[in-house]
Amino acid sequence: MADISYHVPSAPPEWVKTFAKVGLTAKGVVYCLVGIIAFMAAFEFGGKSTQEAGKSGVFQVILEQPFGKWLLGLVALGLLCYAIWRFIQAAQDTEREGSDAKGGAKRLRYAFSGIIYGGLAFLAAKMALGNGGGGGDSRQSLVRELLQQPFGQWLVGILAVATVLIGLYQIYYGLSEKYRKKVRSAGLKSDIESKMIKAGKLGYIARGVVWAVIGYLFLKAALQSDPQQAGGSSSAFAFLEQSSYGSFVLGAVAVGLICYGVFMFMRAKYQPIYT
Repeated sequence: MADISYHVPSAPPEWVKTFAKVGLTAKGVVYCLVGIIAFMAAFEFGGKSTQEAGKSGVFQVILEQPFGKWLLGLVALGLLCYAIWRFIQAAQDTEREGSDAKGGAKRLRYAFSGIIYGGLAFLAAKMALGNGGGGGDSRQSLVRELLQQPFGQWLVGILAVATVLIGLYQIYYGLSEKYRKKVRSAGLKSDIESKMIKAGKLGYIARGVVWAVIGYLFLKAALQSDPQQAGGSSSAFAFLEQSSYGSFVLGAVAVGLICYGVFMFMRAKYQPIYT
């Protein structure tokens, strides 16, 4: 008889649950602020610009608030908790993805997410400690380094295609509601479950659009061999704002990112955490 214990999630240590919930909450805070500032930039409220809507710009906004260093320090700690939880998911296969190609790819995605949010936690901590962190675009620096390598344009092109594919997958993930199974595993009331699914759908689609645009900017940088063409979320917002009906396009994406932040809050409150 097959060992069914592998398929039955076990109760996690309390610290793992705490890390997961604190991390999801911190991620929700960041995405809500990104969405709010991007929306304000889209319709020119409060003098906000797309430059301020990037992650480092949001960290700077937090830093400028009363007790800003403490608040940003808490955000940095929360993002670090999220990164550690993602590494636990990847290493211990807490989601029971398995070791085949499909499961391995998902676990690799968890690890990649951990690296990304670990980097964001480091940036937030540096800014909270007064060591800067807002100078320069890390993606432009990465592209510049890659372009100096043999076959540099090809390397940047591969990175561009991979980023676009991540964006398209996020859009597909939202439209197909493949996350619905995890939402339903929480056993929520139907109205809360419905709101959570809708928030997730809008959030994943908006997030996918941003990733796809970032990938397109990488592709421009590869084709033109110009690292200045690359950029992160703030550059993606500027690109959307300059498109046809740009304010409305950026505004819609911004609302979606706010929904994604709300979805993170709901996951922190309701989602079962397994190990």
